[in-house]
Amino acid sequence: MSVVHQLSPGWLLDHLSFINNINYQLHQHHEPCCSKNEPTSSVHFDFLQMDSLISLGTSATVIAFDSTTKPDNDARGNCEIFIQRYVFRSELFNVTKPYITPVFHKECQQRNEKEDPMDGIKEENRISIIGKKRKRCVVFNQGELDAMEYHTKIRGLILDGSSELIQEGLKSGFLHPLSEKWDKCSEPITLPLDTCNLSELCTMAKHLPSLNEMDLQALQLMEEDMSVTEQDLFSRVVENNSSFTKMITLMGQKYLVPPKSSFLLSDISCMHPLLNCRKTYDVIVMDPPWQNKSVKRSNRYSYLSPLQIKQIPIPKLAAPNCLIITWVTNRQKHLRFVKEELYPSWSVEIVAEWHWVKITNSGEFVFPLDSPHKKPYEGLILGRVREKTAVTLRNEDVKVLPIPDHKLIVSVPCTLHSHKPPLAEVLKDYIKPDGECLELFARNLQPGWTSWGNEVLKFQHMDYFVALQSRS
Repeated sequence: MSVVHQLSPGWLLDHLSFINNINYQLHQHHEPCCSKNEPTSSVHFDFLQMDSLISLGTSATVIAFDSTTKPDNDARGNCEIFIQRYVFRSELFNVTKPYITPVFHKECQQRNEKEDPMDGIKEENRISIIGKKRKRCVVFNQGELDAMEYHTKIRGLILDGSSELIQEGLKSGFLHPLSEKWDKCSEPITLPLDTCNLSELCTMAKHLPSLNEMDLQALQLMEEDMSVTEQDLFSRVVENNSSFTKMITLMGQKYLVPPKSSFLLSDISCMHPLLNCRKTYDVIVMDPPWQNKSVKRSNRYSYLSPLQIKQIPIPKLAAPNCLIITWVTNRQKHLRFVKEELYPSWSVEIVAEWHWVKITNSGEFVFPLDSPHKKPYEGLILGRVREKTAVTLRNEDVKVLPIPDHKLIVSVPCTLHSHKPPLAEVLKDYIKPDGECLELFARNLQPGWTSWGNEVLKFQHMDYFVALQSRS
């Protein structure tokens, strides 16, 4: 379970526990008594080589290990099955102290800046050439004024609600006061560097012949041997319907596909395979790549314009009364866009606004609450697809509770950029148990969900996991 505590303000989540409760197990046959020439239970996807793929250094190959086949009694009666279990690297959730400490933040405010939001003026201390301090007044722009006004409205909600959940976490032992020993032992985390550039791969896939005209069924990772071309990967939804994990090797990199999950690796121009499945979803969660100055400077990922986001075919993907959830940055321009333009264009009625509050392992905010730059919280806008006529639920016996407003999701964030906390358990009371779930712009997979994005396998990379091997 990812929910550690549930109180009136919201939920305290354990993101790491949610990942590790997924059945990341690979069943592999060890055949000391069998002929080396006998076929194994692996499924190989032999991809054709393209000039564009060669330019990245290798051809693309997918290998899906069969996790359900049992040894044949005649040929493999004495063979052993090894179950290899994987867990997510716990150090990726070791946030032992704030990214900016409150003391440092206070000193910077006192030394460099005095703010008067009411007058829209900030006084900045500057050192002149002759070494003397001088002051200059800078007028806040409208975006900064809007952000301060918004923060003022929700500040009490964030502070009081988080404090209640954090105190409960400290009492139960889930959160731990920061010890001097723990702080000194924390070391920089080495992240995998030799990962496949999935977004670039998706860009190249768009140039494959007739890719946009293909109408193919979902590709299931099964036990039978099968060969597919590049089109089969980029033009189909890939499904793992088994109860165990499968492994994919793509461009020389290994990724884990959890059980009962499916995904489409593509960018926004190639979403038609989702539509071709003719499936609608009861929950759609999306984390759009919002445009901002930081993204432009770092070139960390490509972003979408508001017009491109509006073109996402939500009306075709959403089932009646579908719950739409959008992650939004604290930039007021994006919040207004979702509320005033995006949701109305999809016939989505806003029902609630929640906040994800990021804390350290000891319960401190990762950024000072009143920091003028980065805040320790992000927003989620929840809405329901409006229907012109009343629509009965797929299961009339299921009672779905109304969604409360201003709930908090408090958790220790993953140190990987844009690795959002899981919403499956906090949403369970507000959606049908058998509801179809879809995540757009996903960077990881989860059981029971279909995930789409041009980096949909990013955080499924083997380097983010640790293998624990056991024999059965």
